[in-house]
Amino acid sequence: MPYASVEALPDSVRAHLPRHAQEIYRAAFNRAWSDYADRGALREEIAHKVAWAAVKHRYRKDEDRWVER
Repeated sequence: MPYASVEALPDSVRAHLPRHAQEIYRAAFNRAWSDYADRGALREEIAHKVAWAAVKHRYRKDEDRWVER
């Protein structure tokens, strides 16, 4: 289920990531959702993992907040 907007992202994502990181997450998730359509039940799990990896490529966790690298 691709996300139409950052407001539609899971609360766990919206509550912890800055807006730009949320946009990265959304774009990566939606792309992975499309790319891994053949993965059946694992599709959503893979898309979330890809999205977090994309965020971690640009942001890092500094104590209790995410900051740009």
